[in-house]
Amino acid sequence: MSLQAPEFFAALHLPAPSGTTVGTTYYATPIAGSPLRLRIDFTGTQYRNAYGGLRLTVTHAERGTIDAVALSFADHGTFRRRQGELHGRNMPDTFNITIARPGKPSWEGADFTGLRDAIERYTGVWFPGAWKASVPSRAASRSAHAVPAPPTTRGGARTR
Repeated sequence: MSLQAPEFFAALHLPAPSGTTVGTTYYATPIAGSPLRLRIDFTGTQYRNAYGGLRLTVTHAERGTIDAVALSFADHGTFRRRQGELHGRNMPDTFNITIARPGKPSWEGADFTGLRDAIERYTGVWFPGAWKASVPSRAASRSAHAVPAPPTTRGGARTR
């Protein structure tokens, strides 16, 4: 079974119109005409064919690597919901291409919300405005409700 990297990156809904997957790596120029490029690779684990997260690298066309960050699936809850006979054992916060169900991607049951939000925050530093045309963050919309202010009452006691 292959990693199916193009399908994985498509499921992330990354906004770069010039983005493309070559092998297991995603390449993009999020801001047209910019010398900055984005590269996203899978980070391995100590086990063969198992992946624990993504590594995002920002490179300059002439100066090379500028910055890089590793985002683990565990830290972003990517596989928290996914439990079952294949994924509940050994490494629940990774995906392993050798134990995927036939006809299903190895990341079946993944929740990309936290991971995508982390990618959006990171790329927002290096590629401001690149996510404007993108779908709004689902995590932000979940908590976008007003919290009422505490009532203001005057007590007889003085505070310092």
